[in-house]
Amino acid sequence: MKILSKITTIISFFLLVSCGNTKTEKQTKPNKPNIVIIYTDDQGAGDVSALNPEAKFSTPNMDRIANEGVAFTDGHSSDAVCTPSRYSLLTGRYSWRTSLKKGVLRADGPCLIEKDRMTIASMLKDNGYNTAMVGKWHLQMEFEGKKGVDRDWSKPFTDGPIEKGFDYFFGIAASMNYGILTFLENDKVLDPPTLFTKKKMDVTPRTYRMTPPYKTEIAKGHVEVAASFNDEIVLETFATKAVDYINNSANEAKNGKPFFLYMPLTSPHLPHCTHPDFQGKSACGNYGDFMQETDYRVGQVLDALKANGLEENTLVIFSSDNGAESNYIYQRDTYQHYSNLNFKGGKRDIYEGGHRVPFLMRWPNKIKAGGKINTPVCQTDYLATIADIVGVKIPDNAAEDSYSLLPLMKDVNSIEGTDRTVIHHSFTGHFAIREGKWKLNMLRGSGGSLKPKLIEPKEGEAIFELNNMEEDPGETTNLYFEQPEIVEKLKKKITDIIQNGRSTKGEPQPFVKEKWNQVTWMDVK
Repeated sequence: MKILSKITTIISFFLLVSCGNTKTEKQTKPNKPNIVIIYTDDQGAGDVSALNPEAKFSTPNMDRIANEGVAFTDGHSSDAVCTPSRYSLLTGRYSWRTSLKKGVLRADGPCLIEKDRMTIASMLKDNGYNTAMVGKWHLQMEFEGKKGVDRDWSKPFTDGPIEKGFDYFFGIAASMNYGILTFLENDKVLDPPTLFTKKKMDVTPRTYRMTPPYKTEIAKGHVEVAASFNDEIVLETFATKAVDYINNSANEAKNGKPFFLYMPLTSPHLPHCTHPDFQGKSACGNYGDFMQETDYRVGQVLDALKANGLEENTLVIFSSDNGAESNYIYQRDTYQHYSNLNFKGGKRDIYEGGHRVPFLMRWPNKIKAGGKINTPVCQTDYLATIADIVGVKIPDNAAEDSYSLLPLMKDVNSIEGTDRTVIHHSFTGHFAIREGKWKLNMLRGSGGSLKPKLIEPKEGEAIFELNNMEEDPGETTNLYFEQPEIVEKLKKKITDIIQNGRSTKGEPQPFVKEKWNQVTWMDVK
């Protein structure tokens, strides 16, 4: 019996050690991070006080992301306007490969994201994530009936975020200066927008509001609006919904079911509809007030992550869909605030001010705090970066223009991925290519709002604009004739990137080739 007792004790000991080891393995096994992308609207690189010490307002919460993470100081949206950048962020593919060759979409219509195309949301959902979007969509969705004719708001809308990989959606269809002004949830319209309104001009140049009274009859320039819609509470509502989502997802996130939250805000895009609590708080007029409210809403999300114990295992990405609106000139001349720093141009333009944006990432214990990276990167890179983090192999027909930034995030001195090429695109559909210090604009002029918009070269004049971005970030000196080899090299490179249907390595991919008048230097095949 004593021998049997000793054997039992020994077996129990080894079982205990074995169980303990198993438990230790589970505890030390790395968890996939939660991922939060906060995406502002028309915010320039100079609208973050951590990036602009001379800013006329403070953004302490955006600064938290920069100071506790890394700032890509040469980070770009894929386009100089809204819709194309949103498509590219979610798909890792340049939007000019679709039917949208210039401009933006409206609120109502077929979604620009093609059926079955991989998005960040669909990829993460397929790999065990809860996925949610709170904010502005602006990639179109389809509502029943026609405006002012036969709308049926009781019917679910289709071809929206839910069909593109999101489990949950709360937001609005497009910008607040047009579209359908009411809150949407999943595939439902919460309050039927049966009334109509239009822009009501404000005293500050180029600003307006979408306030009541609303009309019962439609007229030219009117948009559909719900009786309950109030533009001053949109940011507050988005922040509340985002915080609720984080609170409700926290337990699952701590137990092996992480979440992805995409939060595209409507600010500081016009109308500058600052909540009353923030009015008159900055030294930059209503624009500065609106930016300070935006920063506060960002802080609510960061605080919710911290309060739920999720801060350490959450990658936070912060950026904007394009540079500051052209009223950056008013802010500059009136308040000496430089929304686009000293870069040339603004929203819509091929120049740096059109697409160089805040590009911040924070991931505690994974990204060294306070780092700055000056490698040119693009928001198309988010998908490949996230795929790299969660261990997903991207198929050949997805994320064709996406490079992983993970090596740079881990080591700001890494040379891996620093040889990439970035393509820029303007409101009128014109192109530029950036490789290293060289940027070649495939036109002369802004291709957007800044005059001259388009210069028709005379015989013997330069047909493109070549700039050395290290020595001339303000794009003041055209080196077209001084560097003919660089011009030809970049011209061939952008031609290949367009023709191959991809920037990354892999099999050539199809793309929409019709109605493309801006690629004048090449024959699209």
